[in-house]
Amino acid sequence: MDTSVSLRQDLPHLVTALPGPKARAIVDRDSAVLSPSNTRSYPLVIAKGEGSIVEDVDGNRFLDLNAGIAVCSTGHSHPQVVAAIREQAGKFLHMSGTDFYYENIVTLGEKLSDLVTLGDKSREKRRVYYGNSGAEAVEAALKMARYHSGRDKFIAFFGAFHGRTMGALSLTGSKSVQKKGFAPLLGGVTHIPYAYCYRCPYGKRVESCNVECVKVLEDQLFKTTVPAEEVAAIFVEAVQGEGGYVVPPQKFIAELQEVAHRHGILVVFDEVQSGMGRTGKMFGHQHFGVDPDIITLAKGIASGMPLCATVAKASYMQWKPGAHASTFGGNPVSVAAALTTIQLLEQELVDNAARIGGVMKERMLTWPSRFPIVGDVRGLGLMLGFEIVRDQATKEKAPDLRDLIVELGFQKGILVLGAGSNSVRLAPPLVLTADQADFALDTLEECLAEICAQ
Repeated sequence: MDTSVSLRQDLPHLVTALPGPKARAIVDRDSAVLSPSNTRSYPLVIAKGEGSIVEDVDGNRFLDLNAGIAVCSTGHSHPQVVAAIREQAGKFLHMSGTDFYYENIVTLGEKLSDLVTLGDKSREKRRVYYGNSGAEAVEAALKMARYHSGRDKFIAFFGAFHGRTMGALSLTGSKSVQKKGFAPLLGGVTHIPYAYCYRCPYGKRVESCNVECVKVLEDQLFKTTVPAEEVAAIFVEAVQGEGGYVVPPQKFIAELQEVAHRHGILVVFDEVQSGMGRTGKMFGHQHFGVDPDIITLAKGIASGMPLCATVAKASYMQWKPGAHASTFGGNPVSVAAALTTIQLLEQELVDNAARIGGVMKERMLTWPSRFPIVGDVRGLGLMLGFEIVRDQATKEKAPDLRDLIVELGFQKGILVLGAGSNSVRLAPPLVLTADQADFALDTLEECLAEICAQ
């Protein structure tokens, strides 16, 4: 590594072989006591972080393109977020918003309602339910949809990830290992293909397709196995996250909402990963010009503090006291972090995600012509993915090569993760700079070139 570059505090600098001795010792301790269900792609043991840089226990510095799985939206330990946490912690840590009142949960609820309605007073007012994680936000949406509609069935998509609690897991259609051994799950969930245009299950091209991935509802599903009048809600990710960072075409979202509303079915937009500025807009669904019935938020909402929100049209959130609640949902310290996070997002970070992400994507779009193992490049803002294949013509998936890219990246000082079976995702903090973006892409191109040369 060039010393003049590596000594910059905003870029990686490796001082030991990886993992270093301290990291190796902690990994060994971890394996002896923590749940083996945790998935770890490489032995990173973080000691501290600032912005888009994390440092491990051995003093190695990495450029983080994961943001704690799209969580640290304002970067690691943003000073304004830390100050807000400290200030609130000095007042009170907990009181339980399910049984008592405190002001900041009201302030955040008002802000989220305004953000979702884009400040348009003609749109229906929103109400907010708080929990602690994306899965909890989805569970709340599931229960609310049943409670409001009196219906018991749901539609979800292959490739979707909505969480691992039993209800959310029932909606998840990502990997069989996530469901193996946990049956029976929530009944009444049917999965259909997502608008994964690179691998269209109907063999169509987006330019000329008839949105078969939505038409299947009325043309087949509702006529044969799932009565439309029994479906409470359709759960859809504005951009599929764990499924491979798949961006659907505009007509998919428009047609889906039209079909759903024609049959009185709610549309729940899972924005756990695509929300809070990640796509270059505050919420991913805003790219498609829709007015969602319910959205679920978590991950980037509080810069790393545990918080989720289920935001629904007020007419749908009419359940009675005690119908649903969470002791820790809306924790005041997490809410303080969220309010400051949103302020930073609105001031500059959503725009930064759109600008830096756009430049990155433009460069990445050249990769299929330069590297024969790159089959597809896609994404919005700083939610970017590229798919690794054995052959561009056959589109044969190459998960082993994808995993090698992830490992090589780690050895070169950048942190990336896989998504789907054979894609690499880039979800850096939204504070990522142009220099850091260039370094990341330079390094990924080195990885791709090395693998192609083998």
